[in-house]
Parts: sequence; structure tokens; C-alpha cells
Amino acid sequence: MATPAKKPGWRDIPIGGRIEEAGNAHKYHVGGWRIRRPVWVKENCIHCLFCWVFCPDSAVEVHDGKMHGFDYNHCKGCGICAQECPAKDKAIEMRPEDVENKFDN
Repeated sequence: MATPAKKPGWRDIPIGGRIEEAGNAHKYHVGGWRIRRPVWVKENCIHCLFCWVFCPDSAVEVHDGKMHGFDYNHCKGCGICAQECPAKDKAIEMRPEDVENKFDN
């Protein structure tokens, strides 16, 4: 009787990744995953754009070199933007998402 082939574990798989199509994050709305949302505190913003640089989903809206808010369809609420904000009084606060009413239409 043949023994089943052993499936590779995570330590057996070579390091690497595959991106089928670069720059495709705009095609996917990941905002539904979010349990916390970034809220922009405009008066504290120094427009350094660190939030834009570090956002993994390009969800920070920038116009004419200044922050203008968030694209909540693409923001998954990771909080990197708030963590990287260097302003003395943070310009981005992470607040709980209203999950109770999130899908009511």
C-alpha cells in the first residue's frame, strides 16, 4: 500500500511571494474588515504625509501635497497611519468602528 506524500510545512516552503498584478489594491474594497477607523484631526495635521507613505492600502487621500482624509473603502483599519504620525498632538486617532450598523442599508 502506498503512503500518502507528506505535504510541506511552512518551514519547507521557500521564502518569497507572488504578486499576480502589481498595483491592484484599488480593485478591492477591504473596509468591511475594519473594526477601528482612523479619524483625521485636521487642526493637528502638519501635512508631513508620513501616513500616506506608510499606508499599505493607499487609503490616505492627498491633494496638492496635503492630507485630505481617508478612502474608507480601502482602509482596513490597521492603524499604521496613526502610529507613524509624528505630530506632537496626533493628527490621526483610531476609533472603534460602528460595527452594529455597518451593514445596514
